Amino acid sequence: MDKYEINEKTVAIIPVDNKSTKVIEEDSSFLVNNSSMKIIEESCEFFGSSFIGRQKGTKSLIGINYKSPIIIEESKNIIYFPTTSPRLKECSWFSLNHIKSYEGKEGKTLIYFENGEKIVINISYGSFDNQFLRASKLETTLIKRKLC
Repeated sequence: MDKYEINEKTVAIIPVDNKSTKVIEEDSSFLVNNSSMKIIEESCEFFGSSFIGRQKGTKSLIGINYKSPIIIEESKNIIYFPTTSPRLKECSWFSLNHIKSYEGKEGKTLIYFENGEKIVINISYGSFDNQFLRASKLETTLIKRKLC
C-alpha cells in the first residue's frame, strides 16, 4: 500500500525505515510504503489543511510550537502527537484517543492501547508523558471552543 489516510481507527504511525511505516489500527496492522511524515502530511491535507497549518493552529490554541500535537480531523477530535521532532525520520505518531495507559520500562515507554495491544517505544517515560499531556491540553482546549 502506497497511500494511507489516518482515520478514527488509526492507533499509531511508526516508521520502519525511510520509505515504509507500520500503521496500527484497532483491529490490524500493516506496512505502508511511505514515510510517517508523509502519511501525517497527506492526512492533514485529506481533511482540508496542511501540516504547517495544523502546527500553526496548535500554537494559536495552546502556545506550543515544538514537537506539537496536531489536530488531524477536528469534528471527530482526531489528535496525534509526535515522539520526537517531526523532522527526524524515527518520529512516531500516536493517537491520543487510543492510548489507555503507559509506563516507564528500562528507559523506554510501554504503551497500552484501548484495543488491548501494547508496544514498547524508545522514548523515556518523561518525554512521552510530556507529549501525551500536551495533546490532552490541545484536546481540552478544542472541546471547550466547540462548546462556546
